[in-house]
Amino acid sequence: MAVVGAGMAGMTAAHELLRLGLRPVVHEVERIGGRMRSTPFPRHPSSVAEMGAMRFPVSSRALFHYIDTLRLATRPFPNPLAPGTPTTVVDLAGRTQWARDADDLPPVLQEVSTAWEKSLQERTELSVMRGAIQDRDTRTLKSVWNRLVTEYDDMSFWGFLASSPAFRSFRHREIFGQVGFGSGGWDTDFPNSMLEILRVVFTEADGNHVLIEGGAEQLPRGLWHRSPEDLVHWPAGTSLASLHGGTPRPGVRALRRSGSGIEVTDASGAVHPYAAVVFTPHVWTLLNRIDCDPSLLSTDEWLAVERTHYMGSSKLFVLTDRPFWRDTDPRTGRETMGMTLTDRSARGVYLFDEGPDRPGVMCLSYTWNDDSLKFATLSQRERLDVVLARLADIYPGVDIRSHIIDGPIGVTWESEPHFMGAFRANLPGQYRYQRRLFTQFAQDRADAAHGGLFLCGDDVSWTPGFAEGAVTTALNAVWGVLHRLGGRTHAANPGPGDVFDGLAPVALPYD
Repeated sequence: MAVVGAGMAGMTAAHELLRLGLRPVVHEVERIGGRMRSTPFPRHPSSVAEMGAMRFPVSSRALFHYIDTLRLATRPFPNPLAPGTPTTVVDLAGRTQWARDADDLPPVLQEVSTAWEKSLQERTELSVMRGAIQDRDTRTLKSVWNRLVTEYDDMSFWGFLASSPAFRSFRHREIFGQVGFGSGGWDTDFPNSMLEILRVVFTEADGNHVLIEGGAEQLPRGLWHRSPEDLVHWPAGTSLASLHGGTPRPGVRALRRSGSGIEVTDASGAVHPYAAVVFTPHVWTLLNRIDCDPSLLSTDEWLAVERTHYMGSSKLFVLTDRPFWRDTDPRTGRETMGMTLTDRSARGVYLFDEGPDRPGVMCLSYTWNDDSLKFATLSQRERLDVVLARLADIYPGVDIRSHIIDGPIGVTWESEPHFMGAFRANLPGQYRYQRRLFTQFAQDRADAAHGGLFLCGDDVSWTPGFAEGAVTTALNAVWGVLHRLGGRTHAANPGPGDVFDGLAPVALPYD
């Protein structure tokens, strides 16, 4: 059977299908990793820039199963005000504030933080939901969540804030958008469905992040090379890499129905018959990059594909001679720079310190949506000039350019031809579409004429923008393939389709 895409979803699905005794054939158009893209600096390849996924919530239990399996080292991510972040700088409306923890913030920022917490507790039963998730109390979880889906499907993030008594002040809403909660400002999410925000908050995906030392791309690549210890149907030592001669097959050009199976035409023109296909890339590629037989999805599923909404994102990195930002400024007694949140064009600056005797990695700019588009037509050098000019206003007298030894390197995900965005994020009213894609793996409940193609990855996940969703939907797809080919899970260890009726997302009325 085929697995299209060698990102985290593809590698998870292929790895588990291998363990089941099937022969997964991986097709990849570019490189292993997908949006876990760790790009080495050209002149210093031992240092990498995380172009895609770079911070992982410790609440991501399924993801950490694989991180732990591969014994990858992690350390705290330098988010704003995180315990491992020495200094956070908040620059708003031309005023710069320095802080080591929340108590150092000026009163207005503390008021905004309190307003956010109060709004969640009063309107969304935050404590109840987090407690239910922690206790795995699915009855309470579904009871509260089903009500929230009905209440907030048609409401945007901005609409939630604007209708919250704690956010009566426009100024507070504006500051919240620029500084945000957890990992930073969220104003680019304001048009999105409030349900998307609640998913992130309830699962505690907005904070307590770690990074993977040496680069996140090690995770999908590790699964590619790993030989599972519990293989039964394959010889010991078998890995995905060994089954493919070390290289995935070329990317996919067409998917066509062929009897009870699917024919895959790859970029070389070769045609391969498969019993089933797990599809992990952005679903928009089915509309323009891949000639997909319309019968492989239902009309309702195609409509959901068309309605999928993506967040754009840009990043810009440089490598410095050392983590100079840790130097003490003799004029102020503070560190030279800190993790920076700003309303200027850079928006977010992240500083990665691997020791005083090693080069330092600076993410000079991390932007989303409209802020990302402001960089889209600029070269990497032009982006660097713009960002350094803005940072000079925040840090007068700090010559960042003099410390740069490699780069700049960057990405704009909405301009990447096989991605067209950073990740999926629903707009208000799109819950019904999302449910169709998320439950598409349970094909025994659908018209058999549309079976055999299993969608998974961030596009169909329940929590947008996090690798946990890629992993969990890949496992859903593996169950779907197993079931389609006549396999069954052990009664003591049911799969997602076996417990579908009790755990499936609530279906909102359509008429």
